[in-house]
Parts: sequence; C-alpha cells; structure tokens
Amino acid sequence: MVIELARALGRGGDPVGEELFHAGTADAGSPDAGTADAGTASAGTASAGTASTAPAWQAVEPAFLDVVHPDIAQGYAALVRAGCSEIIAHPFFLFEGNHTTRDIPAALAAAQAEHPTTRWTITRPLGLHAGVVQAVRARIDDAVGRLGPGYYPGVGRPVTSSPTTAARG
Repeated sequence: MVIELARALGRGGDPVGEELFHAGTADAGSPDAGTADAGTASAGTASAGTASTAPAWQAVEPAFLDVVHPDIAQGYAALVRAGCSEIIAHPFFLFEGNHTTRDIPAALAAAQAEHPTTRWTITRPLGLHAGVVQAVRARIDDAVGRLGPGYYPGVGRPVTSSPTTAARG
C-alpha cells in the first residue's frame, strides 16, 4: 500500500495507503531542482505561478520503520540521490505515539548524519484532520450501502459483535 501511496503522491493523485512516506524538495543550488519550487520544504502545494495540480516536491519515497524495506535510511538516501536536500517525513499514523515522537525522528536524525548537507522535518500524524474524518465517513457510508436487499452476512469481511475483532477488521 505504501508504495502505491508514494506513487500517487508523486503524480498528484488522491492516494489511500498506510505507514510512512518521505517527500523531498531540492534547494536552489541543487542541479536537480527541476520543477520543484526552489527552497520549498512544504509538500502538497503547487509550484509558485502555476495552476497545475502537480505537487511542489521533487520526489516521494516510501520508507518503513521496522522489518520492511526500504527502511528510513534507504528512503532518505534515495531522496538525496534524487537531488533533494530538504526531507519531509510524513508518518502515516492516526495519532502521536512513541513511533512519531521518538523512533521516526531518531531514524531521520541517523539518516541525516550520513547526509550532513540535508535537513529534515516531520509532519504531524493524520489525527482528526477533516480529510481523515471525511474518509472514515465515506467508508462507513459504503458499508451501510451494502446492507440493503441482497446483503448476505459473512460475504466479504466478517460481521462480528466482538469489539476486538471489529477494531481489527
């Protein structure tokens, strides 16, 4: 999912995914500044002076904290190879916790130590952003729409009254 999310973000799509991605922008002195708004470190805004829906960042790379690759160091290095000097990490978590306040920043700092001419920042988790609330409502509306005639319990995701199972499903 994260790789698809990174690809969709890179082309200005409307992605759905999970975990963490990095967006990087090139600085004005970078030979690969390309279409990025030079010096910009804000992901998600269009380049100055254009009505394009293309993102203002130069590259997007997925990265993971544990077990799965590419890890944060590999994602960071890929952005540096792409000419990025400003790295923005977005933790694809709903709320703050140890990963977003301690583990991910530590991994970013370690990656930066390998690339001392770069800078990084981390966004806030998704939280109760209006877009998240809207997406949750849309998912619930989709499920409610399946409850009409022709709905057969047990088809698709399991129907359960267990709060534990329901929370995972």
